[in-house]
Amino acid sequence: MSAFATLPLVIEPADLAARLDSAELILVDLSSAARYAEGHIPGARWVDSKRTQFGQTPAPGLVPELQQLQALFSELGHRPDATYVVYDDEGGGWAGRFIWLLDVIGHRRHHFLNGGLRAWMGENRPLSTQVPAVHDTPVQLTLSEAPTATRAYLQARLGASDLAIWDARGADEYRGEKVSAARAGHIPGAINFEWTAGMDAARDLRIRADIAEVLRDLGITPDKEVITHCQTHRRSGFTYVVAKALGYPRVKAYAGSWSEWGNLPDTPIER
Repeated sequence: MSAFATLPLVIEPADLAARLDSAELILVDLSSAARYAEGHIPGARWVDSKRTQFGQTPAPGLVPELQQLQALFSELGHRPDATYVVYDDEGGGWAGRFIWLLDVIGHRRHHFLNGGLRAWMGENRPLSTQVPAVHDTPVQLTLSEAPTATRAYLQARLGASDLAIWDARGADEYRGEKVSAARAGHIPGAINFEWTAGMDAARDLRIRADIAEVLRDLGITPDKEVITHCQTHRRSGFTYVVAKALGYPRVKAYAGSWSEWGNLPDTPIER
C-alpha cells in the first residue's frame, strides 16, 4: 500500500516530512533556479517552470508538445507507481500547474504541498543543496483532454447556468485597465477572484481556511463546472488545485487563458 494513500490532494509539511524516504516519492520543486540552489527540500528535483508550458505566442500557456513532456518526465524518473509531491516558493501557481500537467498525463498519484517552500521553512524543517541525479527513463505518455478547456469549448459554454469561470488575474486586468494582450477586459460572465487572495499570508501562503465559503459567496460552487484561467495558466494553477481540493467534481483549466482569448479578434469580451 502506498505511504501516501490516505492523504488528500493538499498535504502539510509534516505529512511530507514523515515520507521523505519513501521509494515511491518523486518530489518536484518549481521554485526559481537561484532559490533551489540556495536550499530545497531534501531529495527534491528542480523543474524549470518554462518546461511546463508550450511557450509560443500567442498562447504560451498551452500544454507542451508530447515530445517535450516525455523528455521532462523521463528525467524525473516517471513510473506508474510513483507518487508526486509538488511545491514552489510562491504559494502554488507553478506547483498547481504541474498538478494539472499530471492530470493531463493521467497520473493521479499526486499531492500539492500547502504553502510550498514557505510553509516548509516556516516550520524550520531542513533544507539541502544536494542535487539528485537526472534519470533517463523511457516514458510513453498519453495526453488526456479532460482537465483542459479549449477556447472553442469555453466559448460554446458561455452563458450556461452550470458554468463558473474563475478569472484569477488582478482586478485591473479583469476591468481592462491593465492591458496584457491585443484586447483588454474579461470573458463574459467571468468571476474575478485574484489568486493570492486565496492564500493566507499569516500562515506562510497556505490555502486560506475559509476558501470554501468565500467561493460560495462569489458563486463559484461545486454544482457548477469550474473553468479557471489567468494570463498564461500559471496563477490559475493555484486556483485549479483549490477547486480540486474542495472536491468540486467538474474542474478544468483554460490553458490558453487571456493570452489566447485577448489576442483573438472575435472572441467576446466584457469590460
